Amino acid sequence: MSKVLLVVGAGPGLGASIGRRFSEEGFKVALASRSLEKVSAVCENVPGAKGFACDATNEDDVNRLFSEVTQSFGTPTTVVFNASGRVRKSILDMQSDEFIQAWMAACHGGFLVGREAARQMVQRGSGTILFTGATASVKSYANSAGFAVGKFGLRALAFSMARELGPKGIHVGHVVVDGGIQANHRPEDPNTPDKWLDPKDIAESYWHLHAQGRSSWTVEIDVRPWVESF
Repeated sequence: MSKVLLVVGAGPGLGASIGRRFSEEGFKVALASRSLEKVSAVCENVPGAKGFACDATNEDDVNRLFSEVTQSFGTPTTVVFNASGRVRKSILDMQSDEFIQAWMAACHGGFLVGREAARQMVQRGSGTILFTGATASVKSYANSAGFAVGKFGLRALAFSMARELGPKGIHVGHVVVDGGIQANHRPEDPNTPDKWLDPKDIAESYWHLHAQGRSSWTVEIDVRPWVESF
């Protein structure tokens, strides 16, 4: 059986780093985002990766994505939902459609992607589904209601799926990324502040979750820079 990674919401930072880490382990890598042009550029830095266009909030798009990835590489064995939506506005000024769009991107998209991944994985009794969370998954900030509700909901989805699907052989995990990600972080560069998370290091945590033996699966981890208070 081919080892296939699908990252939905793949950009040049964390999504690309996850793709590279799994590629090192012999995975075929599918990277998806709303813009095929942008994700194709990301694929240039991920060995053997192929880009796909997908609006994760659209059910037909998500179903088509899984069909196309399966035709290209085989059924995904690991799926990462890395998309989100953010609106920085006071609750006094936020419009209803802005709130809904933020929730749709962060939570509803996770449901659609997670559900389709689960439907395929249950048939073979194995697989890994990982969701990217944020500080907002556990702590709401002012002027960020839409993002916080979306991330809180995504975390709830992950825990519910983990409890349901674990006994069926599917490992579901949630990663709380507690801090800002520096897409071009270079540890050897003295001008790079320690406050940023290195996407390469975060990707190592995703690989660790995937590689865990089923006698000791982890449902949630949090990652943050060593200088970050919490």
